[in-house]
Amino acid sequence: MDLVDGFLNIFAPFFTFITFSFFFPGYLLFKSLQYVWRSIFSENLAGKVVFIAGASSGIGEHLAYEYGKRGAFLVIGARREKALQEVAERACLLGSPRAIPLRTDISKVEDCKRLIEEAINQFGRLDHLVMSAGVTPVSLFEDTFEVTNFAPAMDINFWGLAYATYFAAPSLRMTKGKIVVIASSASWLNTPRLSFYNASKAAVVSFFETLRIEFASDIGITIVTPGLTESEMTKGKFLNMEREMVVDQDMRDVVMTAVPIELVGRSAKAIVNSACRGDKYLTVPSWFRTTFFIKMLCPEATDWFNRWFLITEPGIPPTEAISKKIIDLPGLKDILWPDTVRSPNIKSN
Repeated sequence: MDLVDGFLNIFAPFFTFITFSFFFPGYLLFKSLQYVWRSIFSENLAGKVVFIAGASSGIGEHLAYEYGKRGAFLVIGARREKALQEVAERACLLGSPRAIPLRTDISKVEDCKRLIEEAINQFGRLDHLVMSAGVTPVSLFEDTFEVTNFAPAMDINFWGLAYATYFAAPSLRMTKGKIVVIASSASWLNTPRLSFYNASKAAVVSFFETLRIEFASDIGITIVTPGLTESEMTKGKFLNMEREMVVDQDMRDVVMTAVPIELVGRSAKAIVNSACRGDKYLTVPSWFRTTFFIKMLCPEATDWFNRWFLITEPGIPPTEAISKKIIDLPGLKDILWPDTVRSPNIKSN
């Protein structure tokens, strides 16, 4: 066995490099032509049935509007009933023939089952399963006095998506439907204080990459890894160490720092376009994908920079981090952040 491993340690990298160098140009040409073809013959959503989890705010809300504009029937779920009703009404005004709001907690398996069954009972089919629900715990790991307080990061961000997919998969197979999952660039860009959030999003990416192989061509899966996008998280809404949802804009400034924040409407449009093309992956804005290659090629430098930029010494408040000081420079937020992020109006109902 040692002899085989020794041989492969030498041969495998060399063979991979030669093969990659030979086939990669042709592969890029093929992918480019395929992209053009799929763009021309993109899916028509008129009359399709779309279920959206996490539709009361942020990306999920604007995905409901974008699907509505294209004539899709909607079943939308979230925990805030009044906000969800408002989203459904606006989606109908924008063009959806019908939008059904259903109060739900996606972390509960029975709620996920009920929602999928309701969508199928109402419309007789399911074409797109879109999952945008999520919660963002913020804390240094060693500052967490009760680690189970951050369990919702996995319960909502990962398990909720797995539950919904489990109940929706048989119907999606029948319609050759699609799954659109909103993961995050945090799945590879491991920002301090977001350890539980980062881990949940990495789990989501790995899970749906595996399902893509298992489902084969029966169900298309688009994994979306947004950079910073206008949402309640970028407005400072986090899960704190007491397992309570709070708005902390100072901590938002520390974590988000001087990174441009994408407009949520533009992001939603790109996501629906990508799903209709049948893309496997989408990063919005597209430039944020460069952080993946930086992390892959220079992991030590990335780790050093994140610690230097975002972490303070013990006993020094996090608001003294360099990241906070930079974003507080006069006029910088006006340039990098949308007005809704600078002056947030967070839905509480």
